[in-house]
Amino acid sequence: MAIVIINPKGVEPWISALKEVDSGLDIRAFPNDSNREEISFALTWRHPYGIFKDYPNLKCISSMGAGVDHLLRDPDLPNNISITRLVDPYLAQDMAEFVLALIMNHLRDLNAFKIKQIESIWKPAEYLRVKNVKVGIMGVGAIGAKVATELQKTGFNVIGWARTAKEELGMKVYSGTKEFPDFLSHTDILVSILPLTPETKGILNKKSLQLLPKNAFVINVGRGEQIIEEDLMQLISEGHLSGASLDVFSEEPLPKNNRLWRHPRINITPHIASLTNPTSVAPQIVENYYRMKEGKPLLNILSREKGY
Repeated sequence: MAIVIINPKGVEPWISALKEVDSGLDIRAFPNDSNREEISFALTWRHPYGIFKDYPNLKCISSMGAGVDHLLRDPDLPNNISITRLVDPYLAQDMAEFVLALIMNHLRDLNAFKIKQIESIWKPAEYLRVKNVKVGIMGVGAIGAKVATELQKTGFNVIGWARTAKEELGMKVYSGTKEFPDFLSHTDILVSILPLTPETKGILNKKSLQLLPKNAFVINVGRGEQIIEEDLMQLISEGHLSGASLDVFSEEPLPKNNRLWRHPRINITPHIASLTNPTSVAPQIVENYYRMKEGKPLLNILSREKGY
């Protein structure tokens, strides 16, 4: 049994990390992998659609990150193969630090001062304080809960929203569609860390975003398809929302002609909020590989019904 790595961004760091854990692994790199009938485990990110049909003995597909929507978009994704995702503790910490940076940038409106610097304008301005804003986090799984904890340490009042009821997480958590409007109405800074599912696609639209208090700020580090970009820009231009920081988009890379690039109240980053570290997740991948070989339950297996 062999492992194939399918990743347009490169495979060498992943091969090195996996070999550090188990030097005896048979690892092959797409598209130069031969004898595909020998491959039983695929590690992948943004694979060519339909490619898994070329691996007749494939038993497990592992995403190279926490997200699996790139796999579920494949219309030819085999139904009889287990799919897993990665849970990286560094991923959650990186996300928490990135969200905190975006929030602090917003509170002090540092982007506006950068524009004034370019124009040689010396003009102090008032700013928001941590204690005076409430941060609402959409998606309070492993990553969202970590983000909430780090924000609370900084002094923020944090609330959460989840698709289903959550156990005590040290904050008030709203749940379900009935409590969604109430959650939004109490949120000054909205942070989306939701996975992409049929239920979350387009969840942040004109109707829902209007429920946020006036001058609320939106941060999306979940998935780009969750937000209707035109609705967001309209509500910012009309003055209902103060701005947004977007790290994910419905089309990536973001096309050069997209109006988001030029909006003065929207910050753009190229999907870098948190990047999976091959070294930290390699033991998890290798363990799942051997669990697959031995017929044992896999770690972090995807629920196709839930979409994550």
